[in-house]
This record gives sequence, C-alpha cells and structure tokens, in this order.
Amino acid sequence: MSGPREIIGGLSQAFANSLSISTSPTSTFHTPIGSYAHRSRVNEVRLPIKQLKPFATEDIKILLLENINQTAKDILTKQGYQVEFLKSSLPEDQLIEKIQDVHAIGIRSKTKLTAKVLKEAKNLLAIGCFCIGTNQVDLEYAAKHGIVVFNSPFSNSRSVAELVICEIIALARQLGDRSMELHNGTWNKVSNKCWEIRGKALGIVGYGHIGSQLSVLAEAMGMSVIYYDIIPLMALGSAKQVSSLNELLSVADFVTLHVPELPETMNMIRTEQFLHMKMGSYLINASRGSVVDIPALIDAMRSGRIAGAALDVYPNEPAANGDYFNNSLNLWAEDLRSLKNLILTPHIGGSTEEAQSAIGVEVGEALTRYINQGSTIGSVNMPEVTLRSIGQAQENHVRVIFIHQNRPGVLRQVNSILGDHNVDKQTSDSRSDVAYLMADVMDVSFNEIKSLYESLESLSSKILTRVLY
Repeated sequence: MSGPREIIGGLSQAFANSLSISTSPTSTFHTPIGSYAHRSRVNEVRLPIKQLKPFATEDIKILLLENINQTAKDILTKQGYQVEFLKSSLPEDQLIEKIQDVHAIGIRSKTKLTAKVLKEAKNLLAIGCFCIGTNQVDLEYAAKHGIVVFNSPFSNSRSVAELVICEIIALARQLGDRSMELHNGTWNKVSNKCWEIRGKALGIVGYGHIGSQLSVLAEAMGMSVIYYDIIPLMALGSAKQVSSLNELLSVADFVTLHVPELPETMNMIRTEQFLHMKMGSYLINASRGSVVDIPALIDAMRSGRIAGAALDVYPNEPAANGDYFNNSLNLWAEDLRSLKNLILTPHIGGSTEEAQSAIGVEVGEALTRYINQGSTIGSVNMPEVTLRSIGQAQENHVRVIFIHQNRPGVLRQVNSILGDHNVDKQTSDSRSDVAYLMADVMDVSFNEIKSLYESLESLSSKILTRVLY
C-alpha cells in the first residue's frame, strides 16, 4: 500500500487497487458471465485500470471472524488493507468494541450483526457473509445505513449436496448405529429394514443451487426425484416438480430440506407434516435449524413413522466448539441424542477445504470490488449496480457513489450538483426505500473533489457518500 497522503484535513490516505472482474452469477437480471454479451463488455476493459483512492476515508480496516479461509485473508491483504483475523466469533460486547472503527467485517453463521451492533459501526461500509445464509445480519438496518452485504450462494453447494447423498445411504443402511455398536464392542450384523437407495423416491424441498445439484447426484444413483418449490423451476434430468408440499411428503421415501430461514419456513416440518409422510420414511435437514419442529421429529421417530433422520442445523447452535450440545442450549437436546438411526452433525454441510477456499475467493473479491470500485454485484440488500472501470488514461476522472433514500426529486438534486462537470457514465437503481447511484465524472480537479463530496453530503436524502479518485 502506498504511504499516507494528506488530502484535506488529513481525512484520507491512498490505497492500491488491482483489476478484478466480477465472476459472481448472483444477479438474475444481469447477463450471464459465460454469454457473448458479457465477453464483449469484458473486452472493453482490457486497458490498464486506474487505481482508485477513497476520499474522506482512512486506511481500510478489515475484521475477519470465525476462522475464515486463508484465501480471503490473502486477497484482502494484497489490496493493502489492514486485516485482523480471529478464529472464533465474539460475544456481543466484544464485537461492539471491535466493530467501531472497521470498514468491512467478514463473518460466518455464528456472529450476529444486529441493529444494536451495527449502530456502533460508524465506519462500516460492507459485510461479507462467508456462507450462504444472511439471516445472522439485520439486512434492513444495514441497507438503510449504507452498509452493503455480500454472501456466497454458490460455492458450497456441491459440498452440501454430497453430504446429503452420504446421509441418505447411511440412514438407509443404519450405518451410524452399526458403527456406534462396534465402537462399543458389539457385533450386530443385520439386514432388517436396511435398504438400497436405487429405486427409492427422493423428495427435495427447495430446488435451488443445492437442491438441483442433489437431484442430479441422486438420479445418477438410481433414485427417482420429485421436488417442491414455491415457484415453477425447470427440472434437471428426469426430476418432476409437484404442486404442493403435502404431495411430496406423501410420496417420498427420503425428504431433504433446502430452504432459507423465513417466516414462511419457520417449523415448516411439524406434526401435521410428519403425519403426511410415508410410514418408515426418512428426513434430512441441512438448511436452517428453524425449519423443523424438533420435538415433533422426536415424537415421529419414537412412533416409527420416521425411520431415520439426519440433522446438520439446529435452532440454537453453540458459538464455539466444545461440550455444549445439551439441554441448556436446546431443551430437547438429550432426548434427541437418545434416538436410534439419527445422524447429528455440527453444521458442517459446507465445511470442506474446497468449499471454504471457494467461498473465501468469492466473498473476498466481492468486498474488494465494492471497496475499490463501488460495484454492488452480488449484494443481498442493495440494488446490484456497476460501471465499467476507469482507465489509467482518464487521469482527472472520479467515481461518485451516492446511497440515498428512494424518494422523488433526489436525482434532480444530484444531477444539479454534477451538472457543472462532464459526466462520462452514470447508473442508478433502487430497492425498496434505498437507492444506489454511481457516476464517473470527467475533468475534476483535485481541489474540486471536496466541493463535490460536501455538496452531496449536504442533501437531506443522503445515506452515504463515497468519492473514489
């Protein structure tokens, strides 16, 4: 990173930026990465890219929690950011203390970024969730305060799908029980109620990135696949979509859940749903802990309706590794642990070297693109907006990023401020109450940057102003 450089009142220091083209296919409405249209746009930015510096921002400080993969740390450190790395999550009071002066924070599923915590993050620009889920972040509060949130919706899909295939076979053959018995010295060679999975019906609830990959793997092993989703989706292979959850439950030998945590999915599988499932069927949950009513599952397994289950997620999960999975965490924990043919894993669906490395790259690069270029492609709580990069030859160009309340007249006010300059390119989009504007302005002298910045900051609709030059 270049040395400190005074701009105005010692507010800013320079930091370097290298070219990073977005490879995250997270936006439904953007041209796919592999398309010819995308390739032509990439070719447009082959020229050397100008290294942008932030106005009115100190050295970029990043806090990475929960033992995030080294790939992310390497990407962020290479940019010259000050990166602090911790292996665990933090209690709320320590998190509040740590987050006060950082510009970006990286977390996994254990860290809770509530409104109370985010309120203390005065410099926070971005949050990187190095996982699929984002329910651990107050997304609405973050958006209304100009904090952009990224996640990794694709990188661990294969790992989760492979774990589910493993669990289907393990449940069908009662491998968990046989292994535990032999560990205890008991030889128990049986075939009663042990099955091949070939010819069995797999019901997938949620046919997204994981569910669709699982569909292909299951068919390759001879299973027939049905799936239920709230929207019509194209089936892969010979899979068939059914019209209701109850229809799926009544037909499937194995039911696997791959849905997000939403009010609509809270206790999605409870006593009523277990009664619709086939006698002797199996349940797998590698989505979110709130999706299954665990006491109802315990009753269903004790009655014999459910012959086996595999759980990787739970309503309350320990904040660190250790002897914490007991009744003090969840009142039913010890009852659950007493059941036969039950596989319990500690939220390891995406915990493979390959997945964590890919997640580190995907989210690390998304944070870098946002901090350095202002691109929100891949954001889960902001409009997805980007502009082609500023070239090195465009010496007096600056990039204006203005996050504002979505209300009438704001664009007119912004364009009035920019009107004294030649705007090279500009784009804007909104999402609910928040709008995101980017503009590259030509022929802006060094002394005019402060005027631009202060004029935008003075607007009553302002949420966050950034000027990169």
